[in-house]
Amino acid sequence: MRHALVTAVCASLACAASARVESQSPNRPAEGDAHRDNVRKIAESLKPGDRADPDPLIPNGWRPTKTVWGDPDIEGVYTNIDEWGVPFERPAEFEGRQLESITSAELARLRVERRDAFLERLATGEPAEPGTIGWYDNLNTTASRAWLIVDPPDGRIPAFTVAGQARAKADADRQSRPRGTDSYADQGTYARCISRGFPGSMIPEAYGNAYEIHQSPQYVAIRYEQIHETRVIPLDGRPHVGSAVQSYMGDARGRWDGNTLIVETTNFKEHLTFYPGALRVAFRGAESSTLRLIERFTALSPRKVRWSVTVDDATTWTRPWTFAMNLTRADRSQQPYEYACHEGNYGLRNILGTARALEERERR
Repeated sequence: MRHALVTAVCASLACAASARVESQSPNRPAEGDAHRDNVRKIAESLKPGDRADPDPLIPNGWRPTKTVWGDPDIEGVYTNIDEWGVPFERPAEFEGRQLESITSAELARLRVERRDAFLERLATGEPAEPGTIGWYDNLNTTASRAWLIVDPPDGRIPAFTVAGQARAKADADRQSRPRGTDSYADQGTYARCISRGFPGSMIPEAYGNAYEIHQSPQYVAIRYEQIHETRVIPLDGRPHVGSAVQSYMGDARGRWDGNTLIVETTNFKEHLTFYPGALRVAFRGAESSTLRLIERFTALSPRKVRWSVTVDDATTWTRPWTFAMNLTRADRSQQPYEYACHEGNYGLRNILGTARALEERERR
């Protein structure tokens, strides 16, 4: 179903965007009005009404079912698209508040406000390129929370250490320079269809937010739709590999603590993520050699798993910090599709091809 909706949105919005680009004339304001109306019409057609939590009331003392070998059963297909658009840190309007104090009425208001603001940007903003406005975006997400950071209680990422400040400044300086287009190596690992890194691979994007958890007595494996990476997590107590062995997704080790799967990941490889010209760093500017991520997967109900990540890097931040969101179980027909990014990576080819064409024009 999610893929059918994406196709419908893409097709309709692409037509509207193309028409708009072809008519960038002050004498044809009606085109802009038609575009805005079309965006809102599509959004309303996909709106499922006042979406409540699909879970029934879970009785006190609910426990997840067990696998045949005795571990909590969290195997299945999940999505967290409804957490897309939720700010990482606490918004200024909630200064002095904690997540637990946000009422259901306030959260409902936030959902409507964020949806309307997003639609307004789609309806009035200039498309980045012809035919792309609104592609893949989920127009009617229902967030489970007002912001993602649950610790510290103030909902803010802790202060940088001196080394973290220096790294952040160097990164900002690099971003302010012209973006490199000399080679594919100037581009991020995401643009090159290599990796979104971790935990980036499980943080909602505008599309492709499907994951599948597989379980066995000795391992848990998690498949990600975007880039189509898979993490295989041993549960047998083995130590991490040596520090010389690094990867974009890190080296994961898991264990069960009651009904919670705890996964510790280290050995990260530095990488460029979304933008060229940036420093090669780990998650949010962390030092890859000292970064440690601790995930917790806790079943809240038959359809919900709470996923939290504690970010621990004493060389970058003055204290560890944690963010969390919900994973919602989906039908198995919604399992991750083949990403096939390399086969259709026209973006990277066009970035470099356009740069070469501009250079040739300047030489004439």
